[in-house]
Amino acid sequence: MNAAKSVNLGVLFLVEIGALVAVSRWGFTRETATPLALLLGLAAPALLVALWALFGARKARYPARGAARFGFEALWFGAGVLALVAVGDTGGAVTLAVLVVAAKSLALAWGQ
Repeated sequence: MNAAKSVNLGVLFLVEIGALVAVSRWGFTRETATPLALLLGLAAPALLVALWALFGARKARYPARGAARFGFEALWFGAGVLALVAVGDTGGAVTLAVLVVAAKSLALAWGQ
């Protein structure tokens, strides 16, 4: 059982990285002037990192708990899913959403 819990923590980490890559991809692929696309590609994941540091991390300054935590994570991971939809990667969006729901459900059941 410990191995499954460790694998699930790894999957959680990978879906976090996946959400960051998705919003970065969204920013870099905007049909705007190159400097604006670069700004969006760097600022979008930076915003998600800042939000995670403030509300989602174990040592967050303002840790979200209970229903607020659920809502925060739904919006945070949802941003990654919506970014993939916006760039036309529906399969990637569905995959990310399914992995998030499965891994977060297991983490909740196992108290991770």
